[in-house]
Amino acid sequence: MATPHIQATLGDFAKTVLMPGDPLRAKFIADTFLKEVKQVNTVRNMFGFTGTYKGKRISIMASGMGMPSMGIYSHELYTAFGVDTIIRVGTTGAYTKQAKLYDIIIAQGASTDSNWSSQFQLRNGTFSALGSFALVEQAVKACRDHRLPFHVGNVLSSDVFYDVDPDKWKKWEALGVLGVEMEAYALYANAARLGKQALAMMSVSDSFHYKEILTAEQREVGLKKMLEVALEIAP
Repeated sequence: MATPHIQATLGDFAKTVLMPGDPLRAKFIADTFLKEVKQVNTVRNMFGFTGTYKGKRISIMASGMGMPSMGIYSHELYTAFGVDTIIRVGTTGAYTKQAKLYDIIIAQGASTDSNWSSQFQLRNGTFSALGSFALVEQAVKACRDHRLPFHVGNVLSSDVFYDVDPDKWKKWEALGVLGVEMEAYALYANAARLGKQALAMMSVSDSFHYKEILTAEQREVGLKKMLEVALEIAP
């Protein structure tokens, strides 16, 4: 059952996979939260792990950066390894002034500046990529129950990190887009096309309005509250 990018067999992955971008963050999540952990993928150092959390069997696997990488791994997990649900657990740069560092953004939908949806050949239409309502609903409830600051709405999945137009983000902010990241649209589109479930949850790592920014170490290990929410709502 190995695929070009995942060296595993059917049954190695749980039905639900949490996907951070960073392989080291995947290892941190597995080491910190899971019991009876088994490493199930090492290809390209895109680490994958399976274990249990409060009796639930859950897998953790890195997605890498950007929609092409997320598109590859989510597609192979959904189609070759029996995965039904993928929850992206990552970081985002906030467009909204209301979001502070470590706040949780729950992506109800994802806009994009990518050409990703052209593969669907919709001609005069544009596909709006949405997360699973059931997962959004559960994430909101869990955040409220734990009294965690959160925001629900649209995010931008961008192909560009260093944009030549430093003010481009303001046009997205004017449309109510909460923040920018690089993977959710591809995940949501794959889930929609394949009849699967998906959710993207991100902690705010920096803001386009404020100077504060999380360090690489803080991004790797400082997002425990968001991770606990994701693990709690995992089917």
